Amino acid sequence: MSPFPNRPTIVFLHDSLGCVELWRDFPERLAAATQCNYLVYDRLGYGKSGPFENPVRDKHYLEAEATFLHQLLVEHNLEKVILFGHSDGGSIALLTAALFPERIHALITAGAHVFVEEVTLAGIRAAQEAYTTTNLPQRLAKYHGAKTDALVKAWTETWLSPAFRDWNLTAFLPQITCPALIIQGEDDEFGTPAQVEAIVAGCSGPAQAWLIPGVQHNPHKEVPEEVIKKVEFFLEQFLS
Repeated sequence: MSPFPNRPTIVFLHDSLGCVELWRDFPERLAAATQCNYLVYDRLGYGKSGPFENPVRDKHYLEAEATFLHQLLVEHNLEKVILFGHSDGGSIALLTAALFPERIHALITAGAHVFVEEVTLAGIRAAQEAYTTTNLPQRLAKYHGAKTDALVKAWTETWLSPAFRDWNLTAFLPQITCPALIIQGEDDEFGTPAQVEAIVAGCSGPAQAWLIPGVQHNPHKEVPEEVIKKVEFFLEQFLS
Protein backbone atom coordinates (compact mmCIF):
# COMPACT_ATOMS: atom_id res chain seq x y z
CA MET A 1 0.00 0.00 0.00
CA SER A 2 1.29 3.47 -0.84
CA PRO A 3 2.47 5.50 2.18
CA PHE A 4 0.41 8.43 0.89
CA PRO A 5 -2.84 7.14 -0.68
CA ASN A 6 -4.32 9.34 -3.41
CA ARG A 7 -1.17 11.44 -3.57
CA PRO A 8 1.06 11.72 -6.66
CA THR A 9 4.16 9.64 -7.26
CA ILE A 10 7.47 11.43 -7.87
CA VAL A 11 9.56 9.50 -10.40
CA PHE A 12 13.29 10.26 -10.21
CA LEU A 13 15.38 10.09 -13.39
CA HIS A 14 19.14 9.94 -12.95
CA ASP A 15 21.90 11.58 -14.99
CA SER A 16 24.23 10.12 -17.63
CA LEU A 17 26.57 8.48 -15.09
CA GLY A 18 23.99 8.01 -12.33
CA CYS A 19 21.86 5.29 -10.79
CA VAL A 20 19.47 4.69 -7.90
CA GLU A 21 22.24 4.57 -5.29
CA LEU A 22 23.76 7.87 -6.37
CA TRP A 23 20.54 9.72 -5.52
CA ARG A 24 21.44 8.86 -1.88
CA ASP A 25 18.56 9.74 0.46
CA PHE A 26 17.25 12.67 -1.59
CA PRO A 27 14.18 10.88 -3.08
CA GLU A 28 13.04 9.66 0.32
CA ARG A 29 13.52 13.10 1.88
CA LEU A 30 11.70 14.94 -0.90
CA ALA A 31 8.84 12.43 -0.88
CA ALA A 32 8.43 12.80 2.89
CA ALA A 33 8.50 16.61 2.71
CA THR A 34 5.88 16.74 -0.04
CA GLN A 35 3.85 13.75 1.21
CA CYS A 36 4.17 12.06 -2.16
CA ASN A 37 5.00 8.50 -3.07
CA TYR A 38 8.18 7.94 -5.06
CA LEU A 39 9.78 5.64 -7.61
CA VAL A 40 13.47 5.44 -8.49
CA TYR A 41 14.89 3.07 -11.11
CA ASP A 42 18.11 2.29 -12.94
CA ARG A 43 17.88 2.76 -16.70
CA LEU A 44 19.20 -0.08 -18.83
CA GLY A 45 23.01 -0.07 -18.70
CA TYR A 46 23.23 1.63 -15.29
CA GLY A 47 23.47 0.61 -11.66
CA LYS A 48 21.92 -2.78 -10.98
CA SER A 49 20.11 -3.00 -14.33
CA GLY A 50 21.25 -5.23 -17.17
CA PRO A 51 23.90 -4.13 -19.68
CA PHE A 52 23.21 -2.06 -22.77
CA GLU A 53 21.77 -4.07 -25.63
CA ASN A 54 23.72 -1.74 -27.91
CA PRO A 55 25.92 1.03 -26.43
CA VAL A 56 26.03 2.85 -29.78
CA ARG A 57 23.45 5.61 -29.57
CA ASP A 58 21.81 7.96 -32.04
CA LYS A 59 20.11 11.33 -31.59
CA HIS A 60 16.90 9.70 -30.44
CA TYR A 61 18.17 7.72 -27.45
CA LEU A 62 16.48 10.03 -24.94
CA GLU A 63 13.17 9.75 -26.78
CA ALA A 64 13.47 5.97 -26.49
CA GLU A 65 13.99 6.38 -22.72
CA ALA A 66 10.85 8.55 -22.52
CA THR A 67 8.88 5.83 -24.29
CA PHE A 68 10.22 3.21 -21.88
CA LEU A 69 9.31 5.41 -18.91
CA HIS A 70 5.76 5.76 -20.19
CA GLN A 71 5.50 1.97 -20.47
CA LEU A 72 6.78 1.69 -16.90
CA LEU A 73 4.13 4.12 -15.66
CA VAL A 74 1.41 2.17 -17.46
CA GLU A 75 2.61 -1.16 -16.06
CA HIS A 76 2.63 0.23 -12.51
CA ASN A 77 -0.73 1.94 -13.04
CA LEU A 78 0.71 5.34 -12.11
CA GLU A 79 -1.68 7.99 -13.37
CA LYS A 80 -0.71 11.04 -11.29
CA VAL A 81 3.01 11.49 -11.77
CA ILE A 82 5.55 14.20 -10.98
CA LEU A 83 8.88 13.83 -12.76
CA PHE A 84 12.18 14.91 -11.20
CA GLY A 85 14.98 14.56 -13.73
CA HIS A 86 18.66 15.41 -13.41
CA SER A 87 20.81 16.17 -16.49
CA ASP A 88 19.98 13.43 -19.05
CA GLY A 89 17.13 12.51 -16.73
CA GLY A 90 15.88 16.09 -16.97
CA SER A 91 15.81 15.87 -20.76
CA ILE A 92 13.92 12.58 -20.48
CA ALA A 93 11.44 14.24 -18.11
CA LEU A 94 10.82 17.03 -20.62
CA LEU A 95 10.29 14.56 -23.46
CA THR A 96 7.95 12.39 -21.38
CA ALA A 97 5.84 15.39 -20.38
CA ALA A 98 5.68 16.44 -24.04
CA LEU A 99 4.92 13.03 -25.55
CA PHE A 100 2.74 11.50 -22.82
CA PRO A 101 1.07 14.45 -21.06
CA GLU A 102 -1.95 12.53 -19.78
CA ARG A 103 -0.02 11.02 -16.83
CA ILE A 104 2.36 13.87 -16.00
CA HIS A 105 0.95 16.40 -13.54
CA ALA A 106 4.18 18.37 -13.00
CA LEU A 107 7.87 18.19 -13.75
CA ILE A 108 11.07 19.37 -12.13
CA THR A 109 14.40 19.36 -13.93
CA ALA A 110 17.92 20.03 -12.66
CA GLY A 111 20.66 20.67 -15.20
CA ALA A 112 18.55 19.51 -18.15
CA HIS A 113 19.70 20.04 -21.73
CA VAL A 114 17.64 20.79 -24.82
CA PHE A 115 20.52 21.59 -27.20
CA VAL A 116 24.27 21.13 -27.35
CA GLU A 117 26.54 23.89 -26.04
CA GLU A 118 30.31 24.15 -26.19
CA VAL A 119 30.47 24.25 -22.38
CA THR A 120 28.66 20.90 -22.34
CA LEU A 121 31.18 19.36 -24.72
CA ALA A 122 34.07 20.82 -22.72
CA GLY A 123 32.66 19.29 -19.53
CA ILE A 124 32.31 15.91 -21.22
CA ARG A 125 35.87 16.09 -22.56
CA ALA A 126 37.08 16.86 -19.04
CA ALA A 127 35.17 13.85 -17.69
CA GLN A 128 36.60 11.71 -20.48
CA GLU A 129 40.11 12.81 -19.52
CA ALA A 130 39.44 12.16 -15.83
CA TYR A 131 38.32 8.65 -16.70
CA THR A 132 41.77 7.87 -18.08
CA THR A 133 43.90 9.81 -15.57
CA THR A 134 42.17 9.48 -12.18
CA ASN A 135 40.43 6.87 -10.05
CA LEU A 136 37.07 7.76 -11.62
CA PRO A 137 36.70 4.26 -13.17
CA GLN A 138 37.01 2.64 -9.75
CA ARG A 139 34.57 5.12 -8.19
CA LEU A 140 31.97 4.51 -10.90
CA ALA A 141 32.49 0.74 -10.88
CA LYS A 142 31.32 0.72 -7.27
CA TYR A 143 27.85 1.49 -8.63
CA HIS A 144 27.86 0.15 -12.20
CA GLY A 145 30.21 -2.84 -11.99
CA ALA A 146 31.30 -4.36 -15.29
CA LYS A 147 29.00 -1.99 -17.20
CA THR A 148 31.10 1.07 -16.31
CA ASP A 149 33.27 1.27 -19.44
CA ALA A 150 30.26 0.83 -21.72
CA LEU A 151 28.14 3.52 -20.09
CA VAL A 152 30.98 6.07 -20.04
CA LYS A 153 31.72 5.31 -23.69
CA ALA A 154 28.03 5.58 -24.60
CA TRP A 155 27.75 9.00 -22.96
CA THR A 156 30.99 10.58 -24.15
CA GLU A 157 31.10 9.22 -27.69
CA THR A 158 27.45 10.04 -28.37
CA TRP A 159 27.65 13.65 -27.22
CA LEU A 160 31.07 14.32 -28.74
CA SER A 161 30.19 12.86 -32.15
CA PRO A 162 29.79 15.36 -35.04
CA ALA A 163 26.37 13.85 -35.81
CA PHE A 164 25.08 14.87 -32.38
CA ARG A 165 26.13 18.52 -32.65
CA ASP A 166 22.73 19.66 -33.96
CA TRP A 167 20.70 17.61 -31.46
CA ASN A 168 17.85 19.78 -30.23
CA LEU A 169 14.67 19.18 -28.20
CA THR A 170 13.16 22.68 -28.34
CA ALA A 171 10.50 21.60 -30.87
CA PHE A 172 8.99 19.32 -28.20
CA LEU A 173 8.65 22.02 -25.54
CA PRO A 174 5.35 23.59 -26.71
CA GLN A 175 3.70 20.20 -26.08
CA ILE A 176 4.46 20.54 -22.35
CA THR A 177 1.37 21.89 -20.60
CA CYS A 178 1.92 20.81 -16.98
CA PRO A 179 3.55 23.07 -14.36
CA ALA A 180 7.34 22.96 -14.55
CA LEU A 181 10.17 24.03 -12.26
CA ILE A 182 13.43 24.33 -14.17
CA ILE A 183 16.48 24.34 -11.88
CA GLN A 184 20.12 24.95 -12.70
CA GLY A 185 23.21 25.98 -10.79
CA GLU A 186 24.62 29.28 -11.99
CA ASP A 187 28.06 27.64 -12.06
CA ASP A 188 26.90 24.49 -13.88
CA GLU A 189 29.94 23.11 -15.66
CA PHE A 190 27.77 21.34 -18.26
CA GLY A 191 25.40 24.10 -19.36
CA THR A 192 24.62 27.82 -19.38
CA PRO A 193 21.43 29.62 -18.30
CA ALA A 194 20.46 29.59 -21.98
CA GLN A 195 19.18 26.04 -21.40
CA VAL A 196 16.82 27.23 -18.67
CA GLU A 197 15.71 30.24 -20.67
CA ALA A 198 14.88 28.08 -23.69
CA ILE A 199 12.92 25.55 -21.65
CA VAL A 200 10.86 28.14 -19.76
CA ALA A 201 10.15 30.12 -22.93
CA GLY A 202 9.24 27.00 -24.88
CA CYS A 203 6.79 25.31 -22.51
CA SER A 204 3.09 26.03 -23.06
CA GLY A 205 2.23 25.43 -19.41
CA PRO A 206 3.32 27.50 -16.40
CA ALA A 207 7.11 27.17 -16.18
CA GLN A 208 9.42 28.90 -13.75
CA ALA A 209 13.20 29.15 -13.67
CA TRP A 210 15.40 28.83 -10.62
CA LEU A 211 19.09 29.62 -11.08
CA ILE A 212 21.01 28.90 -7.87
CA PRO A 213 24.11 31.05 -7.16
CA GLY A 214 27.32 29.21 -6.32
CA VAL A 215 25.93 25.82 -7.37
CA GLN A 216 27.21 23.55 -10.14
CA HIS A 217 25.61 20.57 -11.92
CA ASN A 218 24.19 18.71 -8.90
CA PRO A 219 21.83 21.03 -6.98
CA HIS A 220 20.10 18.15 -5.18
CA LYS A 221 23.46 17.06 -3.75
CA GLU A 222 25.07 20.46 -3.26
CA VAL A 223 22.13 22.24 -1.59
CA PRO A 224 19.54 19.51 -0.91
CA GLU A 225 17.68 21.40 1.81
CA GLU A 226 17.16 24.40 -0.46
CA VAL A 227 15.97 22.21 -3.32
CA ILE A 228 13.53 20.32 -1.10
CA LYS A 229 12.03 23.56 0.22
CA LYS A 230 11.73 25.04 -3.26
CA VAL A 231 10.09 21.93 -4.70
CA GLU A 232 7.76 21.67 -1.71
CA PHE A 233 6.57 25.26 -2.28
CA PHE A 234 6.29 24.68 -6.04
CA LEU A 235 4.08 21.59 -5.59
CA GLU A 236 1.93 23.18 -2.88
CA GLN A 237 0.76 25.75 -5.41
CA PHE A 238 -1.31 23.21 -7.32
CA LEU A 239 -1.44 19.99 -5.30
CA SER A 240 -3.38 21.53 -2.44
